[in-house]
Formats: sequence, C-alpha cells, structure tokens
Amino acid sequence: MSAGGRRRKTEERFKRILEHEYMPKAEIVPKEEVKEILKQLNAKVFQLPWIRASDPLARAIGAKPGNVIRIIRKSDTAGEFVTYRFVVPG
Repeated sequence: MSAGGRRRKTEERFKRILEHEYMPKAEIVPKEEVKEILKQLNAKVFQLPWIRASDPLARAIGAKPGNVIRIIRKSDTAGEFVTYRFVVPG
C-alpha cells in the first residue's frame, strides 16, 4: 500500500472518530481567544490540563504542540460543559 493510501485510510478513521456519538466536539482555539480565556481563568497556558499531540482527538482536528483545544461535552446537569486542553508533544 502506498503512503497516500495509508494517509487516506488514516484520515477516514479520524473522521469516523469525530462523528461518533460519544466523542465530544473539539476545536482549536485561535491564539487571540486563548489570551482572553487565560485572563478569565487567571491562569498560564501550561496550567491547563494537557493533551498529547498523539491523542486521537488532537490528531483528528490537526492540533499541534502549543495549541489550545476547546472540548465541549454534553452534560445532563449543565447542558454543555466546556473545558480546555493544552497540546504537548508526544
């Protein structure tokens, strides 16, 4: 199998991961918005919970080390719960 064929299969797998009903919504937060969020939380970026760049969710959305990801989970009590993760190498 060629490298292009493997890449397509990997991309298809990641697309299926993101579409699964139990997978939370996730997106990369723009740098300008990260500054606002950190100011609201009174935190530094490295104080956010970490997620490895090799995590299937991070790979599926194309996150690179240094990015911040917004994860939106469904919650029975809160409706939606938003959390942030700092992407680290690995």
